[in-house]
Amino acid sequence: MADVPVPSAESVRIEAPARLHFGFLDLHGGLGRRFGSVGLAIDSPSLALTARPAETLHVEGPEAERVRRYAAAAAGHLGVGTGVAIRVERAIPAHAGFGSGTQLALAVAAALARLSGEPFSPQDFSNALDRGNRSGVGLRAFTEGGLIVDGGRSAEAAPPPVIARMAFPEAWRLVLILDPSMDGVHGTREVEAFRDLPRFPEAQAAEICRIVLMQVLPACVTGDVDAFGAGITRMQDLVGDHFAPHQGGRYASAAVAGVLAEAARRGVAGYGQSSWGPTGFVLARSEEEAQALAASLDRGEGLRFLIARGRNTGATVAGGIRA
Repeated sequence: MADVPVPSAESVRIEAPARLHFGFLDLHGGLGRRFGSVGLAIDSPSLALTARPAETLHVEGPEAERVRRYAAAAAGHLGVGTGVAIRVERAIPAHAGFGSGTQLALAVAAALARLSGEPFSPQDFSNALDRGNRSGVGLRAFTEGGLIVDGGRSAEAAPPPVIARMAFPEAWRLVLILDPSMDGVHGTREVEAFRDLPRFPEAQAAEICRIVLMQVLPACVTGDVDAFGAGITRMQDLVGDHFAPHQGGRYASAAVAGVLAEAARRGVAGYGQSSWGPTGFVLARSEEEAQALAASLDRGEGLRFLIARGRNTGATVAGGIRA
């Protein structure tokens, strides 16, 4: 999380990245830790909000109800009042696979901490904000960005520990396929899904862990986009099929699934769905390749395409520091 000094001491502005969730490492849990995640901070979409002291809590812009809830939780954790005016300038689409709730919650908490002159750490606020229950990717995406792997959740209440974080190649791009007509599984439905799904096969969990350690991470370091994409796609196949009973198939959106199938026929490096979707992604070697794909793939009715790059820095926090 970067500080960007600005003249104002009366307000704070925060910009935070969305994240893609590529899949879980071990839904079996036989070694004492469950889940384990691979994810990537991206530069678009992103969140931007400003906060300043006020007599009472006042919120403007999208996601107002969530902002009020997070502000109250963060203020309670800090032991301060909720006298703050927050304006959300730009929001990350909710329930679309971008981790919008985590980034919004952390941005609000970071703003209140800065205005109160208190230190901020996502891990310290995770329980109060109810964030990081299954994945530690969103917490580290807020502070550092990059490609992130966490080691899963144990029986303890602490968020999953991050075990690897590395820079994502600057040249690579992701063509995001958004379906605004539907939401991914979330809230109560998500809790019920994890409760009702059968136990994940141990052999498949072992295969995913091998793919991540011996294929995905080395390929990211060496810039081997084909190996990276093949590993992510195989993870997607295994995890997506496991979740299929609760999301209607390997992918949540039939329209997005159609685009991904067309991309696969063209031999793209890798593809899949972020978290519960419905957002899909296609990995591209360069900006030029991403532009060509976005222009030529059949968008289907109502779909939106967006080109993103990996973001290797976390949220920026500007202002709010009193002399």
